[in-house]
Amino acid sequence: MHANRDLVTGFLKNKLKFRGFVISDWLGIDKITSPPHANYSYSVEAGVGAGIDMIMVSNFTEFIDVLIYQVKHNIIPISRIDDAVKRILRVKVVMGFFENPMADYSLVNQLRSQEHRELAREAVRKTLVLLKNGESADKPLLPLPKKATKILVSGIHADNLGYQCGGWTITWQGLGGNDLTSGTTALQAIKNTVDPTTRVVYSENPDSDFVKSNKFSFAIVVVGEPSYAETFGDSLNLTLSEPGPRAIYNVCGAVKCVVVVISGRPVVMQPYLSSINALVVAWLPGTEGQGVADVLFGDYGFTGKLARTWFKTVDQLPMNVGDPHYDPLFPFGFGLTTKPTEEVIVD
Repeated sequence: MHANRDLVTGFLKNKLKFRGFVISDWLGIDKITSPPHANYSYSVEAGVGAGIDMIMVSNFTEFIDVLIYQVKHNIIPISRIDDAVKRILRVKVVMGFFENPMADYSLVNQLRSQEHRELAREAVRKTLVLLKNGESADKPLLPLPKKATKILVSGIHADNLGYQCGGWTITWQGLGGNDLTSGTTALQAIKNTVDPTTRVVYSENPDSDFVKSNKFSFAIVVVGEPSYAETFGDSLNLTLSEPGPRAIYNVCGAVKCVVVVISGRPVVMQPYLSSINALVVAWLPGTEGQGVADVLFGDYGFTGKLARTWFKTVDQLPMNVGDPHYDPLFPFGFGLTTKPTEEVIVD
């Protein structure tokens, strides 16, 4: 796309009459060639010539030198530069940047307001997807009872706000742990939700003997992937992070369990499915882990559906609806539903 003049200029700007400006991806023009940056002079000529108006680069002095040279030698016409500058300035004028160049702080006091947090919590509730609920429809595990003698919560994602938020949160790659920002982890949410008489035991990675000897009513295992963004998240196996799989085997092999997956994408679950009583994908719920407990314990019902196919093995990929080899673990649009166990009163 970075070198596609027919689409960027011909279709977007000329046919659709787009009046904004086009920005490259970070180091996008470098990747016009393979390997990237192999012929930078050509990349600048092709990218700017295609109609890109603003270029995101790291070595900006190199880009500026090459661009000036090409304009001076009529490789890139000055009319192309005029078009880019006009488009950028027009957007700035329309947005009032010249009159008010600094950010407007008048709404800062609303950031992280209770109203915003409640909306985020609602989004978590509505996007959770229930993939398995007991061995049959007449023997569901969810919703869980709030009143139980003793329950186990385990998994490295159960008390990890950073993992719930994922990448591009406060920092580029995100952070593990609970020092990233403020919010509610899944563990905190569970403790907030259960009956005061219910004892919640948290063990991040318990062995099977511990689970068997404690007579838990049921267990909640929260596992998934660490935080990542962009290429740092590239994976050829799409597996759960250790010791997540070990926690599933140790816990679910000894007590009734619901597994909650914290992940921005489908991951391999087939090997564990037979030992899991209920499976919930929570995606990346962010700071409002309370939304997870809202649905697990029946204050609200499960309504979410898969926004993409959940594969059995990575060998099947790519796999999409309509493919001759379409044989997913859970198909596109799948999602079991539950009813709330008690009336929710909304003010």
